[in-house]
Amino acid sequence: MAEQDFGTGCPAPRGRTRHRGRARSGAALVTAGLAFLAVLAPTPSAAGGGEPRPLVPARFVPGPCPTTPEPVPGRCGYLEVPENRARRGGRTVRLTVAIVPAASGRPAADPVVFMTGGPGADAISDIPFLIDSGVNRDRDLIVMAQRGTLHSRPNLACPEVDRFYAEAVGLRYDAPATGRRLVQATRACRDRLTASGVDLSAYNTTENAADFADLRRALGIERWNVYGYSYGTDLALTYLRRHPWGVRSVAIDSVVPPQVVSLPWTWDSAREGITTVFAACAAQPRCAHRYPDLRRTLTEQVRRLEARPLTVMAAPPSGGAPVRVVLDGGALVNLLVANAVPAVDVPAALDELAHGNPERFARARAAGATPVVGEFAHGLTQSVACAEWVPGYSRADLLRAGRRAFPGWPDSVLAQAPQLPFEFDVCRVWDVPDRTAVQRVTTTSAVPALVLSGTFDAKTGARWGAYAARTLSRSTTVRIPGIGHWVVPQSACAQRVLASFLTRPTGPDTRCVAGLAPKPFTITPPPETA
Repeated sequence: MAEQDFGTGCPAPRGRTRHRGRARSGAALVTAGLAFLAVLAPTPSAAGGGEPRPLVPARFVPGPCPTTPEPVPGRCGYLEVPENRARRGGRTVRLTVAIVPAASGRPAADPVVFMTGGPGADAISDIPFLIDSGVNRDRDLIVMAQRGTLHSRPNLACPEVDRFYAEAVGLRYDAPATGRRLVQATRACRDRLTASGVDLSAYNTTENAADFADLRRALGIERWNVYGYSYGTDLALTYLRRHPWGVRSVAIDSVVPPQVVSLPWTWDSAREGITTVFAACAAQPRCAHRYPDLRRTLTEQVRRLEARPLTVMAAPPSGGAPVRVVLDGGALVNLLVANAVPAVDVPAALDELAHGNPERFARARAAGATPVVGEFAHGLTQSVACAEWVPGYSRADLLRAGRRAFPGWPDSVLAQAPQLPFEFDVCRVWDVPDRTAVQRVTTTSAVPALVLSGTFDAKTGARWGAYAARTLSRSTTVRIPGIGHWVVPQSACAQRVLASFLTRPTGPDTRCVAGLAPKPFTITPPPETA
């Protein structure tokens, strides 16, 4: 069972799929210190023109950077904001802010602010990926921990849920008994958080967007550029709609349009991503010859495993002793959606599975047995999902969407949304108000926008980027072939496109896209000659 990351983000199978490169040295970034100080210095706001002022001003307090595996190469502090802006005089929350100086010695005046995925992911841990991708090449990079996440106070982590996920690799993915255990863990987390005084209803995209608006004002920044991925695109589009002042440009990567995101929507994205991988194999002669009709192979394996799950011992990819894992149809599907097996290996992995060798999928499933307890804020996930994504649709709607996407699959698989199993039951115990009336709204804007999608993305299908761009009148839409979720860290071309967009938002250089094609798929010997 995978952690939620709509598109969290989710590496395989617990969180985000990322391409990890070496971070640039902190010394190379210190040369931009003067620009960094200019960002912190109060400056007159250019927002003017009707920008509303908050009833309770936020404040930025300089402070030490959090301790992370790779030290933050910049300066930090925290933003203090109301927990619930509708309740004057209530609690406040503290959100860690890191400001990484530009690598260039002559940076542009308008920084980039980053909005991470999840909801519930740790934005601070994304800094190495952003630096490796050159996001701070010519501009300071501002990264803020979203409310409720690891480096904020309070932290809506759910160790109870983390421990459930560790155990769940040895359970049937979509069995009712598994769902009951997830609900029990979720209830325990909710009870603990509410007993500590946390207002779970305040952890939503509206408040999240307002936090970023407060951050720009608190830092005295006239204009900045917004870059968000996965749930961060839902947040970025909400931010642009509600707080358009001071936004020079918006880049959204692996797009979650707020007006359509829902549980049934996940099946549409799963179908698009998976079938695009299969189509790419069919377009490569060696892959097409070796692995004909992958769609039928997948359907056969989903049906077979759902009827007779496999129980095997597998070693987690990170090392350690083998663990017991169960592969049923639901587990197989969610490993594919989470990109737990690299796309180039998927045809080979399915063929091996069909011939009695589940090793690739079993090892990917075993990765979930070793979560970093407390790193992911499941509380924010559920507060957003249960208020904004789940209401308005029924279990029957979800099942119908699954049947349309994958006819012939067992209903027990299709009844659970990819990456968000048993969510109707979880939301019943999480119990936050329906916010769809204020959140399920289209963003219409003339702010220059870059819309990036990967054709292999099974969490946030590539067509949803183009869909969101329809109401962004000055947008450039780019699809990167052969890339899954969170495009920029995985594609040198996407990095060049983003850099050119930040330089010239109305005319980015997209020429590198024309020569791209998916990488060759892994070809294994046929079983009889292996």
